[in-house]
Amino acid sequence: MIPEPPTTTPSRRWLVGQPLLYAMSVFASIGVFLFGYDQGVMSGIITGPYFKSYFNQPKSLEVGTMVAVLEIGAFVTSLAAGRIGDVIGRKRTLFYGAVVFTIGGAIQTLSVGFWSMVLGRIVSGCGVGLLSCIVPIYQSEISPPNHRGALACMEFTGNIIGYSSSVWIDYFCSYIESNLSWQIPLFIQCVIGIILAVGSLLMPESPRWLIDTDKEEEGMRVIADLHGGDPNNPVALAEFQEIKDKVLEDRQSGEARSYIMMWRKYKRRVLLAMSSQAFAQLNGINVISYYAPRVFEQAGWIGRDAILMTGINSIIYVLSTLPPWVLVDRWGRRAILMSGAVIMSIALGLTGYWLYIDVPATPNAVVICVIVFNAAFGYSWGPIPWLYPPEIMPLSVRAKGVSLSTATNWAFNWIVGELTPTLQELIEWRLYPMHGFFCVCSFILVYFLYPETKGVPLEEMDAVFGEDARQEMLENEDTPLPSERASLVEHGPPAPTTYQAIHAPPPREQSGENMSREGWFSRLLRGRKRRDYEAVSTGD
Repeated sequence: MIPEPPTTTPSRRWLVGQPLLYAMSVFASIGVFLFGYDQGVMSGIITGPYFKSYFNQPKSLEVGTMVAVLEIGAFVTSLAAGRIGDVIGRKRTLFYGAVVFTIGGAIQTLSVGFWSMVLGRIVSGCGVGLLSCIVPIYQSEISPPNHRGALACMEFTGNIIGYSSSVWIDYFCSYIESNLSWQIPLFIQCVIGIILAVGSLLMPESPRWLIDTDKEEEGMRVIADLHGGDPNNPVALAEFQEIKDKVLEDRQSGEARSYIMMWRKYKRRVLLAMSSQAFAQLNGINVISYYAPRVFEQAGWIGRDAILMTGINSIIYVLSTLPPWVLVDRWGRRAILMSGAVIMSIALGLTGYWLYIDVPATPNAVVICVIVFNAAFGYSWGPIPWLYPPEIMPLSVRAKGVSLSTATNWAFNWIVGELTPTLQELIEWRLYPMHGFFCVCSFILVYFLYPETKGVPLEEMDAVFGEDARQEMLENEDTPLPSERASLVEHGPPAPTTYQAIHAPPPREQSGENMSREGWFSRLLRGRKRRDYEAVSTGD
């Protein structure tokens, strides 16, 4: 028997439908603006004379520590964010993340020495860890499937606007002849954090979290508001029903929502989510984001000119994040990731080459190569690794899965941030081809292992990985599979039948005997033979 949706009164919100969806996305994007700002703000101030004098001419290792220690706090809280987000909800996690970040920004601004700056960076990192984990989850859970990619890419644009803003603020503050030249950029973090904390109190909670925690009436109200405010809207009712069915299915399985269960049942999804974030860092972006002025100084741009070149580069970086708004739900995730990896690997290789030959044309050539690299990253490996993990993880363990992928991001973020100043001195130009090699590896990984997810409702993601069909085949080997049904969000209310993968693998591949003989790598490779997900209407 299919449970009836709860009775919901008409909405009293002054924003409903698409205006509400966009308003929620904008406020959520302030969260990614914050950690974009925080990642970029140190790049300009660490080369300033007043900063160097105040911190007693810090060595490369000390500079690397001040910059990268933020990732330690972010790593710890991003691991905890999965549990926190499940217990207190997405909205309150956003609020607490903003408050913690603001406190850390205040400690940095009032820093009295190296260790107090390190403490402030760690505290800010704790806030960033919460925000970087929960914002993509919140965004994916409020977005319709046919616009989910575009909204996530808009969110990433907010991140890069934050980065660009910090660079230009650093540049203009470099004209201040006092310690305010580095204190003002750090203080602005606090202002943005307060805005996000207040805004998060005004946003509605994720409807999927509300339904999952038996707050069905509130969840239905949010869904109705996102569909125009009418609680009897058939698309809203159908979306509620699909989410509720998935929640009941997960509960009836009797499986604990633990990291162990997630790893056992969804190992492939977890590894893909983690790998996307790992390669986003190994591909070399934070060599530029954290240390762009130092890169340009290596190439021959000195002092304030290096910060100016970083600012110009950041504008191109922002503009490069705009094409995915249109392309991600048309081309899909795979094509964007692979094309970006190719361009990035070439740009990094050429960067190393121009630094190696060190001719009069090197400064301008390096600027061009860095701009091309940043643009390629901004359109590909920048936004997609924040979109992909919450897409592919099921609701029951989404927060935990995304917390692992986000923790992976911050772990590799720290490794790259900590080692870059030292590697710039030890291996010099070779650093950039090294990261170009990782770009080639990321291309191979996506080509063989990443399934396409564009246009797939979150509750139907099992079909992309063939898990619905495989589970049903194992349980009912002699029973014909039920008929195909439509995507709820795309085609309205479906017939009450069990969902199956539209393009299930042949029975021979699904048998328990064959699966037991295959290694995990072979099973992962089999994913590329599966056709893309297609929603089929009940009228077909």
